[in-house]
Amino acid sequence: MVDQDVQIPTTFDPFAAIDSDAPGAKEYVHIRVQQRNGKKCLTTVQGLKKEFSYEKILKDLKKEFCCNGNVVQDKELGKIIQLQGDQRKNVSQFLVQAGLVKKDHIKIHGF
Repeated sequence: MVDQDVQIPTTFDPFAAIDSDAPGAKEYVHIRVQQRNGKKCLTTVQGLKKEFSYEKILKDLKKEFCCNGNVVQDKELGKIIQLQGDQRKNVSQFLVQAGLVKKDHIKIHGF
């Protein structure tokens, strides 16, 4: 028998685990607004790194924007920061200025 170096082409599996160095593997911080009743709305922030102290971030956000808020524990999504009012732009600017998240890792959702 003759030994030949034959390379079998591998197929790309889109559902395989993504390496952290891959371009599509960014962990985004999602900032959403939810309509409550009437003119009232709620801003939610999810996707921050687990190493961060959510309570300290919340304390600074509440003091900076003069609003109330809390940290909610969700089974699937983990910890979520909730703030009163539409604070999407304020929160995104705060996270970038504080150096917690890069600007291209933030997704702002809502109307």
